[in-house]
Amino acid sequence: MSDRLVAAGRRFARLATRAVVGRPWAWRLFRGPLRRYFDWLAPQWEGIRSAEGLAPLAVALDRLEAPPARVLDVGTGTGAALRLAAERFPEAELVGVDLAPAMLAEARRVLPDDALARMRLEVADASALPFADGEFELVILQNMIPFTVELARVTAPDGMLAIAFSAGPTTPIWVPPETLKRLLREVGFASFEDIAAGNGTALIARRS
Repeated sequence: MSDRLVAAGRRFARLATRAVVGRPWAWRLFRGPLRRYFDWLAPQWEGIRSAEGLAPLAVALDRLEAPPARVLDVGTGTGAALRLAAERFPEAELVGVDLAPAMLAEARRVLPDDALARMRLEVADASALPFADGEFELVILQNMIPFTVELARVTAPDGMLAIAFSAGPTTPIWVPPETLKRLLREVGFASFEDIAAGNGTALIARRS
């Protein structure tokens, strides 16, 4: 793998995040290139990501007051965050979606059979999720652009949202917490909790 191409992809992901968070209509410009980049990256993804990067999300899941019945992981990649949710919530129905088909193919290759048996993995665009309103008690994002209108739509009333960034502000896909809170308040989330663990950060919010 070319380190130069990986670095360029990281810069592009940061540019896309800034643009789309501020102007959601810009997603149509970035969707195709990002899908191709992550499809290209998929075979090497497990070697690039660090298990330590899940620390903020792990803390966030441990802070939840009640186990969810249905969990959605948006931008699941190779399924690391979804597997963490499976360990924390052994009775939950688990769904992971990703824009990049190659990432999901890699998830099916690397995840243990017992974990895969509990999961449904689907190709989907995070800006237009193929789920009913209020379908999930918990929605997870790990290093993912937050399409807040869709997140609010699929999160159940009184459901929880956990958004984690594995390396905090240095994560290629990162949104400042104050920006996240402002956007989430606009679509009906409240009761925010900031988390710092390892080198990363997370934010928990409750759907009003």
